[in-house]
Amino acid sequence: MRSLIAFLVVVLLWAAGLLVFADRVIESTPAIEPEEPADAIVVLTGASDMRLKEGMRLLERRKGERLFISGVNRDVKRPELMDVTEGSKRLYECCVDLGYQAENTVQNAREIAEWARGHDFDTLIVVTSDYHMPRSLLELKADMPDAHFISYPVPTADLSARDWWKSGKGARLIVLEYCKYLAILGRDAVLSISRAMGDKGKKEVPPPGSETAASAMSVG
Repeated sequence: MRSLIAFLVVVLLWAAGLLVFADRVIESTPAIEPEEPADAIVVLTGASDMRLKEGMRLLERRKGERLFISGVNRDVKRPELMDVTEGSKRLYECCVDLGYQAENTVQNAREIAEWARGHDFDTLIVVTSDYHMPRSLLELKADMPDAHFISYPVPTADLSARDWWKSGKGARLIVLEYCKYLAILGRDAVLSISRAMGDKGKKEVPPPGSETAASAMSVG
């Protein structure tokens, strides 16, 4: 009986978290354009070209010095991508950088962090799909804990965020993304605990040459 109750509690907590996650996605769009410019704009590529178009539009409005597009398909050439962004050729050639190494969100974050550090950028506008934004921010913060991120979520064309539960595709998308989000939260929690235990262990070991270490060595 206790096991059943515990299982039901876990299910209820999971479902409540899902609703909170979905509500966060719903309320995130339409995105609010930042009043003050950031150092740069970063786009995480995906199924929607709207991410690229919105990133370029922000660059054209001088919301960042440069635009970095992470996770570009290796078969896509630079001129081809320029046509997708629908932006100014002059601005595209001078101020847009492409990253071809990332194949998933974890690698997106690492690729963006490396690029940002190379340019001394620590304030970034993040452009990705609405449902993908929470997980993207977690990954970016893990790689750039001291950076400041401004989210600019793009609505997903084939997902009605407010009615996600009414369609099988929408429900699968939100539930899957929520599970991935929880997995990252769990990973980060485990890493935090491991680091805390490691720091505690270091503090308990007396440094070489200390009176405590000398006393310990003289015993026996």
